[in-house]
Amino acid sequence: MKMQNRSALIIFILIPLAIGSLSALISGNMSMYYSLNKPAFSPPANLFSIVWTILYILMGISSYIIYISGNPNTTKALYVYALQLFFNFCWSIIFFGLSQYLFAFIWLLILILLIVKMIQLFYKISPIAAYLQIPYLIWCIFAAYLNYVIYKMN
Repeated sequence: MKMQNRSALIIFILIPLAIGSLSALISGNMSMYYSLNKPAFSPPANLFSIVWTILYILMGISSYIIYISGNPNTTKALYVYALQLFFNFCWSIIFFGLSQYLFAFIWLLILILLIVKMIQLFYKISPIAAYLQIPYLIWCIFAAYLNYVIYKMN
């Protein structure tokens, strides 16, 4: 891999990691998660940062694959990718920072639809890039279910 390509890959990985970190920083009140009434299937709080780090790395690799593809649909695919990243960024702020659990759930449903659209667009360009997004989709579906149950319990 050329140095220029390696640098671009690192940048593409750092973008979702930075967005996730900034969102967590702005949300601020993540310790409130411990005080919420949660269902028995709720994962331990420390697991979230590990899972999100892995997902953000996969997202970065996937978007890099699309970026270097040379496909004429790259711009549209990366636009949807950026839009879903914005929704991802805002969700933590809505849920943790503002404690708006119902709104966060609705926001997360929109995020899931954007992820599905992104995966469809990525698949047309690179099936591998699309497959790298599947764990993210599954995690967000689980997060939506968890978000909804937390809304109902609190």
